[in-house]
Amino acid sequence: QVQLVESGGGLVQAGDSLRLSCAASGRTFAMGWFRQTPGKERQFVVAISRFGGFTAYADSVKGRFTISRDNGKNTVSLQMNSLKPEDTAVYYCAAGEVVTTNPSEYNYWGQGTQVTVSS
Repeated sequence: QVQLVESGGGLVQAGDSLRLSCAASGRTFAMGWFRQTPGKERQFVVAISRFGGFTAYADSVKGRFTISRDNGKNTVSLQMNSLKPEDTAVYYCAAGEVVTTNPSEYNYWGQGTQVTVSS
């Protein structure tokens, strides 16, 4: 059974940085980060291919967020810089077969970690 555990969320001020991590069990998957706010659908943020050769970013985070992975440690990280209040959400780590922006194509999900950015 694949398990994903996120960590690193918290409360920061606008302009600050935060690093999220996702520890995964099982085999190597394509990994994605999504975020969700109350009453809204889960939104794609960024994804990375199995061995890190391909990444995809939402326009809203390009140039500010960076995804990376360490397959030796089975972890995926999301470095978030220049945070904005609109980045406030619960962030979810997801695992799937391919890099895609569609959340329904990811097979496994973490429990989520709250990121709050104050103005």
